[in-house]
Amino acid sequence: MSVNPADSPVLGALYGTDAMRAVMGEMAFLQRMLDVEAALARAQAKLGIVPADAAAAITQAADARKLDLPALAAATRNTGYPVVGLVKQLSALAGTEAGRWTHWGATTQDIMDSAVVLQIRDGLALVEAELDAVIAGFAAMARAHRDTVMAGRTHLQHALPTTFGCKVAVWLSPLITTRERFAQLRPRVLKLEFGGAAGTLASLGEQGLAVQAGLAAELGLAVPDVPWHVARDGVAEAVSLLGLLCGALSKIATDVILLMQNEVAEVAEPHQFGRGGSSTMPQKRNPISCEYIIAQSRGVHALVPQMLGAMAQDHERGTGPWQAEALAIGQSFLLAHGALACTRVLAEGLVVDAARMQRNLDSTGGLIMGEAVMMGLAPVLGRGEAHHVVNRACDLAIAEGISLAEALGRETALKGKLDATALAKLTAPERYLGAAGDFVDRVLGRLAVPRPS
Repeated sequence: MSVNPADSPVLGALYGTDAMRAVMGEMAFLQRMLDVEAALARAQAKLGIVPADAAAAITQAADARKLDLPALAAATRNTGYPVVGLVKQLSALAGTEAGRWTHWGATTQDIMDSAVVLQIRDGLALVEAELDAVIAGFAAMARAHRDTVMAGRTHLQHALPTTFGCKVAVWLSPLITTRERFAQLRPRVLKLEFGGAAGTLASLGEQGLAVQAGLAAELGLAVPDVPWHVARDGVAEAVSLLGLLCGALSKIATDVILLMQNEVAEVAEPHQFGRGGSSTMPQKRNPISCEYIIAQSRGVHALVPQMLGAMAQDHERGTGPWQAEALAIGQSFLLAHGALACTRVLAEGLVVDAARMQRNLDSTGGLIMGEAVMMGLAPVLGRGEAHHVVNRACDLAIAEGISLAEALGRETALKGKLDATALAKLTAPERYLGAAGDFVDRVLGRLAVPRPS
């Protein structure tokens, strides 16, 4: 019956994770709404609003496994929201006397929004745990390949030498920053929604703020400065941050795909029999993890505008934008966690071929050292003339298929100025890495700094 592949029993193996489906799925949502209702009864019982035995009965009855789902679906279809039918069933399960105290002073959106926040809290915990594993994997990789020389590429062509460790550090740095952003996000999104019918808590009289504080304490959420029925920046920020995370993951996947091409072959996804294979080409080892990182990331990126658009809510209760959020929040968390899980495969198992990196680096006969030679000759010839000399030498090397050093040896402008030994030093890639190693050390140094709480 599933339409979205991420929710199907077969294709769901490719998208998302079962762990995230468990916390963001419909049964989890129903249970979280019941959790909010039960917590509300307990908070009000402590204030003498609801009888203690009624709160206990409501808490005992608040089990989603006891719900009549077909009846709840029918009620939801009729009213447009699940809370009316859910409260009716919860009241019946709690018993006649206790049941009349359910949902006291609350409104539908209070229950649904607070339930979503509880789901987001669980979802963030899964995302952050997977992100920590990915960061640890790439940190080890950057450390191991700090000084592994390779060709740096711009516009897909050889540019200057770099190190594979520096490339991994470029992947790693945004992930560390994203982890910091998640920590900063939590206080802004993990806050209770409880404002009553129009966000004033008028139905609870003078005890409204006390109930709000008590309910927040029961659920382990922050008390907001004002009810946020129509102020959606928190949930929109959460999905937007997932979008940023997926952007960083997509960059990694794109690099790995390009490095896995047969003509480059500098890295490879970890291989197991049949993975990334073809139905007709037995030799294929496709970058399957990378492909699903990109696919799932694009799914999240498509949902971010939906959340931002849903911020335009009218007056004290939105007529449509709020309902659009439900189509985006759970799927964003599911796909982002799936993209992270695929990235973890790379972080913990990427096969690095340092020898192939060296062969590719040498394949242009030293042309990648054009800038290095120009900068080395500038003190002798002046920068402008040095550029012209190296440009001519590069053209000659390409035209005749000779090395840059040999082409430079034919330059009359260099006669008597630089010998073969000096030219060899200028064209040695390992001598022109700049601060690549220092940059790796800087990024790894960020991991030694205590994480923000």
